Amino acid sequence: MHQALRLIAGIMILVSLALTHFVHPNWVFFTVFIALNLIQSAFTKWCPMITILRSVGFKE
Repeated sequence: MHQALRLIAGIMILVSLALTHFVHPNWVFFTVFIALNLIQSAFTKWCPMITILRSVGFKE
């Protein structure tokens, strides 16, 4: 589960940076959103993506 979470986070960061570079600079806010989500999950021990992964059948 945690490997999948790290993979998804890494892919999302790379996608958001590519969108920032190739589409529009405001896509950087998507990168900021991902970073803030990772930071809040470190403090609250709750991550929305973990909830989504569990709902689609991923096991820990």
